[in-house]
Amino acid sequence: MIRRYCNLAFVLAGLMFFVLPECYAPLVYRPGEGWSYEPVGGGRWERTRAKDQLQVAQEAFAKKDYRLALKAARRVVKRWPYSDYAPEAQYLIGRCYEARHMDEKAFKEYQTLLEKYPKVDMYQEVIKRQFAIANRFLAGQWFRVLFGYIPLYPSMEKTCGLFEKIIKNGPYSQEGIQSQMNIGKAREKQKKWDDAVKAYEKAADRYHDYKQVAADALFNAGLALNKEAKKSDYDQSIAQKAINTFSDFITLNPEDPRVNEAREFIKLLKTEQARGSFNIAQYYESKKKWSGALVYYNDVIIKDPDSKYATIAREKIQSIKATQQKAAQHK
Repeated sequence: MIRRYCNLAFVLAGLMFFVLPECYAPLVYRPGEGWSYEPVGGGRWERTRAKDQLQVAQEAFAKKDYRLALKAARRVVKRWPYSDYAPEAQYLIGRCYEARHMDEKAFKEYQTLLEKYPKVDMYQEVIKRQFAIANRFLAGQWFRVLFGYIPLYPSMEKTCGLFEKIIKNGPYSQEGIQSQMNIGKAREKQKKWDDAVKAYEKAADRYHDYKQVAADALFNAGLALNKEAKKSDYDQSIAQKAINTFSDFITLNPEDPRVNEAREFIKLLKTEQARGSFNIAQYYESKKKWSGALVYYNDVIIKDPDSKYATIAREKIQSIKATQQKAAQHK
């Protein structure tokens, strides 16, 4: 038991050394600010005016002393939350975390800025920074644990949450519009095709006045539906929805360079639909259920009359009808 506690103590000591490699000074507690490490005489960074305190934070940030910049900026926000300098200090907190590659924390601090100070002049700049952070997570950057220090896992679910916040912050900003599209991309990475389609359809509907965005969203929805249809042997209803989506894309965007590609997808989808009906027809034929076989062989011809499956289906129909006639004659 004693040995186990000793081992735990060594592990915790190692973690503290890893997480706080630059902290060799005692802990200092300040009401409203919490605990922080501070060297002897370190209180000299404190100022009695918000403007001066912010200047300390800005100068420290310029020198890449992000710990001091973070501490000084937090003091401005805590002690003078309604001053003209508080929004800039809150922004600097986010910049400090971002500079230290603690992106999730940076995003949250930027969000706090937008919610607490919605009329801040740098509103669009903050949204752009949030968008850049969310895109890094979309690209596979790992989310962190243990107070934001240890990279542990990528998460498209959490990434979608970040994009949702950006949309709420600026639904018709360039970043907000692209965020809706990026939710679709994140869902595709999860192979959640239905959710991806919903995200793209939402983009096409919400931003229908933005022709290129609506076109991209509709085409991407078709692609996602095509992938969803292929996740099993073949889902006929999803395939038809994909065909309808690509058809809408062609109708609404006749000059788009992807029109021929959309037509090719429709052709392939119809061929796959025909193949699905052909397989069902063969099953009925093997069981000598001629009526069912005829229904599905006819369906093959209707769905893709120029396919190789249609050619075989026509021959099968003739053969089955001949078999039925012979059977009728022998009765």
